[in-house]
Amino acid sequence: METLAMHISNGIINGPVAAVFAALALAALTGCVLRGRQELDDRLAPMAGLVAAFIFAVQMLNFPIFTAGVSGHLLGGALAAMLVGPWVGALCVAVVLIVQALVFGDGGVAMLGLNITNMALLGTAAAYLLIALLLRVLPRTPAGLAVTAFVSALLSVVVASQGFVLQYWLGGTTDLGGNLVGLAGTMAGVHLLIGIGEGLITATTVVTVAKVRPDLVYALRGLRRTAPASTAPAVGGVR
Repeated sequence: METLAMHISNGIINGPVAAVFAALALAALTGCVLRGRQELDDRLAPMAGLVAAFIFAVQMLNFPIFTAGVSGHLLGGALAAMLVGPWVGALCVAVVLIVQALVFGDGGVAMLGLNITNMALLGTAAAYLLIALLLRVLPRTPAGLAVTAFVSALLSVVVASQGFVLQYWLGGTTDLGGNLVGLAGTMAGVHLLIGIGEGLITATTVVTVAKVRPDLVYALRGLRRTAPASTAPAVGGVR
């Protein structure tokens, strides 16, 4: 393949598969809108705009992956999930991908459903699941928050890359000669390296925000530790 970029160009995946994923992405984003509206408030709404603008700006900066001869950039799923939550976060990444495809030609317009599924939906969902797990076992200190952000960002990039492998298996336009495992391994290896850069950017950004305004970090206020059950005796039928 000429490129290992996560932004899938027109013609790499056939039309029927692209159409199916476009419908799935539209349905998922509709669900995100409905769930996200329940969480939007005076704090989250402006933060969502800032997160989308930040992801858009940082995605313009590519860092080279010398061992693979390609370059990578921030995908933003983990960053968005930590700062504004999974529902609004997926919408932020999707908006960035749509603007990039329509204005800058980064990723094919016909492939938008595929790109949104991989980066906005799979990447954000995988990141948030890891965030929810790690923040329940790690201390909520700057170090614990940095580890959570780094690990979730790194693995979310790898998960997103494997979404492309699945899509290529379903409708790739170039015959790989049955070497799908090789494609999966190559994509995972390259995006593991890209994920290191993603993790560093995400950890630095989230910790910086948390030190100044911890109330703006969705993961800190949305994921609370389970309080131990009270052992006080019940009085009047109410504990």
